[in-house]
Amino acid sequence: MRETPSSEESALVEGKQTLRLTADAAFLGDAALHNLEDVLVISLSGCQLLTYLAECARAGLRVLSYEDEASGIMSWDGEPYRFGEVVLRSRVVIEEGGDPALAEKLHHRAHGLCFIARSVKHALQSCHS
Repeated sequence: MRETPSSEESALVEGKQTLRLTADAAFLGDAALHNLEDVLVISLSGCQLLTYLAECARAGLRVLSYEDEASGIMSWDGEPYRFGEVVLRSRVVIEEGGDPALAEKLHHRAHGLCFIARSVKHALQSCHS
């Protein structure tokens, strides 16, 4: 139990590394640490990545690189803050001779299969190049 309120928290999961979290800097959190908003965007991005790579592996399509520039937009409409939108901007390079149309199809399939994306109510855009 804490004696002094703090905007920092530790996420503890047995057998895993402790994750230090904080409130957003706008709410007096430590800007050097991840906040819960970061974790949600990272989770969505990671789920898309891992689902896409699994789909590519099953289809025999070799991915050479995958980068994502994910961002989330908080909104306030008189109610409590919420995510209005998360945008995933992935850039994928497949092996030479690979099928770009298949890569695109698998990207869209992965978007529909990602359990985290299917669990959130806000808009999730996935842009692929």
